Amino acid sequence: MLNNPTTMDTQTHAVNLRVRSDIRSLIDRAAQSQGKTRSDFMVDAARRAAEDALLDQTLLRVDQKTYDYFLEVLDQPPSGEGFERLMSATKPWQQ
Repeated sequence: MLNNPTTMDTQTHAVNLRVRSDIRSLIDRAAQSQGKTRSDFMVDAARRAAEDALLDQTLLRVDQKTYDYFLEVLDQPPSGEGFERLMSATKPWQQ
């Protein structure tokens, strides 16, 4: 999670959304299936989506030596027991 539980703001704020009735019904059914209110369901879903969006954009900085090693490893052909097992497995479209 991106939030630090010791520094979380407990104050809530309104967020208004306009959605079609079919989408609202879908959200309501999904929320009910998880025992949540519509608001709790939507907040949880939006929080997860926001975290994923931010984590997908994470920048990792390394020194030049580490980056060169990373590129060297990527340039090596795949090998090893796991790779051999994967390549010899029956493909779903070959069954």
